Formats: sequence, structure tokens, C-alpha cells
Amino acid sequence: MPSRRLAWSLAAAALLAASTAPAEVVEAGDTGFTLKETVVVQADAASAYAAVLAVGKWWAPAHTYSGDAANLSIDARPLGCWCEKLPDGGGVRHMDVVMMMPGKMLRFVGGLGPLQGMGVHGAMTWTFKPAEKGTSVEVTYAVGGHAANGFKEIAAGVDGVLHGQVERYGRFLDTGKP
Repeated sequence: MPSRRLAWSLAAAALLAASTAPAEVVEAGDTGFTLKETVVVQADAASAYAAVLAVGKWWAPAHTYSGDAANLSIDARPLGCWCEKLPDGGGVRHMDVVMMMPGKMLRFVGGLGPLQGMGVHGAMTWTFKPAEKGTSVEVTYAVGGHAANGFKEIAAGVDGVLHGQVERYGRFLDTGKP
């Protein structure tokens, strides 16, 4: 029995290890929105950066078109694709890599999920900075364009999804499981 309690305690500690700051809609209006998520992980910046590129290991399957996150990949080079394989030879180009500074910053452009069909432009930036016990990873997603009813309602939903993905990323880094 004591070993079972120890195992549960270690599992709970691991889940709490990646500290995620509250989700934040920085601003939202008629022409766009900006989101910010932050997580502190128990890894160095190079490992934290590399983990983003392993997106198929931590992204939630429910937020893919194929239903399987293993179909996601990021081609780590300028104009590389954050893509997803679909059945029967299909595919999705979610975002493009536009800037890479290994261990420091990674930037993508594009619209995730339903934003893609809206014809908006988005820029997602992952920034990696040393923290007291690892690396602070900040994710900002700035989206602009036209939405018939503005972006205020859309921003909260996108922020909820992004926040969940950043939490999964943090758990993946700290525990090996999303």
C-alpha cells in the first residue's frame, strides 16, 4: 500500500510540475485578437524548443482533422510546414515556419482550425527564456482579418484551445506524457 501512495504522489507532483499561467486574451476587437500563454518547464531552452517540433507527441488528437496527433509534423526550416496527414492521400497545411532561432524563438504564420477557412492572418510566436527551474515558454498568437461579428467571441474559444495545447506541451516536457 505505501508504494501505491508513493506512486500516486509522484504522479501528482509530475502533473503539477509544469506551471501554466492563466490563459490570457490580451486584446480582442473587430479586426483581430492577441492571445498569450506561458508555461515554465523543467527543461533547458534547447530541449523545450525541440519539443515544440515534436508536435505529434503532445498536441491533443481532438484538435486535429484526422483525429490522430501522430499525423502532425513540423518541418523545421524557413517556409517549412506544420502539416497533418489525412486519409486517402489528403493533408492540411496548418501553419508555415517563418522564423527560427533554436533555443530562443520559433514563429509560425497561418490560421489554425476554423480560422484557416476564414481567410485571416495569424502569427504564432514561441519564445524560450531561462527561468529559475528550467525554461519559461511564452506563446503569443496574433490574428487579424475580417469576421462578420468581430473577433471577441472567437478569441475566447481559440484561447481555450491554445491554453489546453500549451498545458499538454508542458506536461509532455516534464513527464514524457501529454
